[in-house]
Amino acid sequence: MNAIFERFGPLFSRLALAGIFLFAGWGKLTALDATAGYIGSIGLPAPGLLALLAGLTEVAGGLALALGWGTRWAALALALFLVPTTALFHNPVGLEAAAAHAQQLQLLKNLAILGGLVSLALHGAGPLALDGRAGHRVGGPATLARRDARV
Repeated sequence: MNAIFERFGPLFSRLALAGIFLFAGWGKLTALDATAGYIGSIGLPAPGLLALLAGLTEVAGGLALALGWGTRWAALALALFLVPTTALFHNPVGLEAAAAHAQQLQLLKNLAILGGLVSLALHGAGPLALDGRAGHRVGGPATLARRDARV
């Protein structure tokens, strides 16, 4: 049981997290005007450019997680993307009860996703990933931290 979980657990985690970002990113890219309108509604500059960058970030990061390619860096990049996104777009403060509750749930969902991303950044993609292929070495935050600790 443990060997099966160790082999397939990281793959499941990567695919579950990747699915969220692929779905959301594709939705942004196929509805750029609507996404830009939403971004512009909170007063951010260049909403069209930000909508495109957000969609591309989510799709590229989601693909990297799904394939297990550059997993640590992709997870870290998506985690960093998620922090301001959550703060700006899922802040329940000042909203009426139903809207505040909906945004609070979105905030908590993003915190859970953030936890999964941090775990992938620290522990890597697992054995069923392009990162694990023979001769393919992709470092990441945890690898760099371990190397720096030895110096």
